[in-house]
Amino acid sequence: MTLLLVALGAAVGAPLRYLTDRAVQARHSSGFPWGTFTVNIAGSLLLGFLLGLPVAPWLAALLGTGFCGALTTYSTFSLEILRLARGGERFLAAAYAIGSVLAGLGAAMVGVLIAQAV
Repeated sequence: MTLLLVALGAAVGAPLRYLTDRAVQARHSSGFPWGTFTVNIAGSLLLGFLLGLPVAPWLAALLGTGFCGALTTYSTFSLEILRLARGGERFLAAAYAIGSVLAGLGAAMVGVLIAQAV
């Protein structure tokens, strides 16, 4: 049953990541990967919120592992850092890597704090 919940959450999260990435990236002409940055921060915020609540294991599987796991992307994040560095944008690659980790941690913490305040 848990496997099906994870798959169901991922079936929603992955297309939402794609659509969000395309919509955000279409609004920016820079080489910075704003779309991936946006979904990773949003997913961190949501996962922090979920983990800050007393949620049932089935809901954690559906929304945490499935939805947030598919909404966010470490592989694309890594590839984009390499692409920036190989394209001569080493400072931007480093800023993206460091900024994403710090913003993701901050978003997760804010999510936990919001959940605790609810």
